[in-house]
Amino acid sequence: MSEVLSLPTLEALKAHVHRVLCAHDELDPSQSPLQEVVVKRGNRAVGLYFVVEGPRRVRNSAVWAGEENRILFYDSSGCRFGECRLSDGPDPLKLGR
Repeated sequence: MSEVLSLPTLEALKAHVHRVLCAHDELDPSQSPLQEVVVKRGNRAVGLYFVVEGPRRVRNSAVWAGEENRILFYDSSGCRFGECRLSDGPDPLKLGR
């Protein structure tokens, strides 16, 4: 999966990541909440790390690299299964506020 998307708001970005992570292992989004952590470089927020956990030790994750305008998706074994680039995305500098 390598596509270009416009996800201008943080809510749109989170919804897309949640949908992709759950779809990869056919998880029910209502039973697999999205967890997130701000990624910082020094004192600056530069992106987000996302995790969705399911049964059978399923733990899919994604990293939004805000400065690079891309999202990388990883499965439970740590293998990358997808990537998408953002033509329009949220400002990572506003995450730390």
